[in-house]
Amino acid sequence: MATIKDIAERAGVSISTVSRVLNYDPTISTSNETKKKIFEIASELSYDKHITKKKSNNRVAIVKWYTEEEELNDLYYLSIRLGIEKKCKELNFGVAMYTQDNVSEIKDENIQNIIAVGKFSKDEIARFASEDSNVIFVDYSPNENIFDSVVTNFELATKNVIDHYIKNGHKNIGYIGGTEFFKDNSDYVEDVRGITFKNYLKKLKLYNEKNIYIGKFTVDDGYNLMKKAILELKEELPTAFFVANDTMAIGALRALTEQAVEVPNRVNIIGANDISVAQYLNPPLSSVKVYTENMGETAVELLVERINGRTIAKKVSLSTELVIRNSSF
Repeated sequence: MATIKDIAERAGVSISTVSRVLNYDPTISTSNETKKKIFEIASELSYDKHITKKKSNNRVAIVKWYTEEEELNDLYYLSIRLGIEKKCKELNFGVAMYTQDNVSEIKDENIQNIIAVGKFSKDEIARFASEDSNVIFVDYSPNENIFDSVVTNFELATKNVIDHYIKNGHKNIGYIGGTEFFKDNSDYVEDVRGITFKNYLKKLKLYNEKNIYIGKFTVDDGYNLMKKAILELKEELPTAFFVANDTMAIGALRALTEQAVEVPNRVNIIGANDISVAQYLNPPLSSVKVYTENMGETAVELLVERINGRTIAKKVSLSTELVIRNSSF
């Protein structure tokens, strides 16, 4: 396993800088460019697949739901994109990057192979999709009759977390999650983790509405929501929390540390996505491992199938793995 020292040497910065960046230290003044370099190196050091070159004239447009700054605040989508880029490099596919601001240029440049990363409304999809284009969605499946997609089975993952907690004696279980909206604010995106958590605990007769805290999928909201839970619930604070993504979990851990709540002796924390920095936190974060690189690779593989003539839409759902580290039993 790569160490913080390995990342620091590759990035050309101090070990302290790497540690502070990976732990989302709000007081650090490092540039976004340096942060991006550190995060990408952390991800790449866990990715050792051999890459071989093949000749190809295909060009691929990657449409990003997140801006570069948003990617740095939620490494989930950064990791998916890196997986796409590496697979494209293996196949020698040309790659062009687009966001919502310049997505209309895809048609102008006559690029017919598109991989869309994130959540997109119908109007947004219409801006870059056409009848003669191959469009693959990653982390979203807007229309299974038309578009290929790669998703993760978050319903089963959420149940696995709850089952793990119950097996280890927890009955008072909390949830910290977020709400997402399409970029055009036309609607919100349903979160499978939150829906499953509520329905599954109701089925087990363990659901408590007071234990649910919803905000945005950011470090700051993870911090603020956990601090709010500590102050509101006091002695009734759950002994275990499922936090919908690792970014929020990083903030939640910071709030618990500041409020002198011992992890995991008093509160267990399990996040989701198992981003590259999870193992470097203090304590190292337990998390649902989402195979983000594989999601990106699979999207490119689906695209190759489309290029080769497949016409029937395909949806691929990847499994997850519960990785237990020191933030939970």
